[in-house]
Amino acid sequence: MDSRAPPPNLDLGRRGEDAALEAYRAAGFSLVARNWRCPAGELDLVLRRGGLLVFCEVKARRGDRFGGGHEAVTWRKQRKLRQLAELFLAGVRPPPAAVRFDVASVQAAPGFRPTVHIFEEAF
Repeated sequence: MDSRAPPPNLDLGRRGEDAALEAYRAAGFSLVARNWRCPAGELDLVLRRGGLLVFCEVKARRGDRFGGGHEAVTWRKQRKLRQLAELFLAGVRPPPAAVRFDVASVQAAPGFRPTVHIFEEAF
């Protein structure tokens, strides 16, 4: 393995985020932030369409053997994402008219085009 190549799980995550971002852009959204980090954690994608700001947690899997990626977003993860969104929103002026939390479940099997299912208003 090339020591400069990203670990397989990071590559899968990147492919999943790329696929989810492509789906959002096709739906008319623009990217506000990707992999936004603060001491409390990280937001995968923050997107905007008009007055709507979407916080999207991307969960990518190589297959469905262990269930869909969306199933990994537990109540604990939801709570963490809400906290991160509050921190993010503290720096947004003017505030958005509406906020939504989505989960993008991406199946990205090696050698195949990723499939994306976006769960709008997931929590």
